[in-house]
Amino acid sequence: MLDLHRYLIDKLTDNYNKNPKSNISKLFKIITDELMEIQGTFQKINDWRDVDNAEGFGLDRIGFNVRQFRGMAPDEIYRVLIKSRIARNRSDGSINTIIRVLSMALDTDPSDLKIVEGYTDPTEPEPAAIKVMELPIKRILDIGMTAEQFAQMAARTAAAGIGVKEIQMYGSFQLSSIPAELENDLDTGLSDISMQQGGELGMIYQPVDDIEFPLD
Repeated sequence: MLDLHRYLIDKLTDNYNKNPKSNISKLFKIITDELMEIQGTFQKINDWRDVDNAEGFGLDRIGFNVRQFRGMAPDEIYRVLIKSRIARNRSDGSINTIIRVLSMALDTDPSDLKIVEGYTDPTEPEPAAIKVMELPIKRILDIGMTAEQFAQMAARTAAAGIGVKEIQMYGSFQLSSIPAELENDLDTGLSDISMQQGGELGMIYQPVDDIEFPLD
């Protein structure tokens, strides 16, 4: 980072005393401290134009620009809602677009998501419905969003009248790959007492009432 004080002193002609303890050096020090504080403020303003960096009121202003209001959502979830709104504003309601919107909101690869149309269900076919499959549950947990709230976002990404019938989320927990034998794995096996190791369980969500975010 540029040392502004040293830079200004070096720009002085040689008839000035460039010693750090000289009067002109002390005067420049007062000025440069103020200038550096202003520069830091301008840098923060520039950084907060990015939805991933903005916080608090700065994030509210970004949300206002795309007509996505915060409600009671904390910053982490509000960023997801804003990204979802930006993508939904460009959505045509197709399955590929829904996958793109959800993967963008969760900051995950589109290949991690799969959507199946409800009418293809072999046991309980349902028109005008979709299932979100193979969703990594860790991504939802990392941002602090519940499965119900994610379902709301998915439903509003789909075309009008299309509901989210089911969301399948997979975890990292696995049973032993060797039948009838014990297999130890700190990342995918059972948790220890401290709950700091072990795999994560997946879940299947089917819509029920939940606290809604202001997605409309």
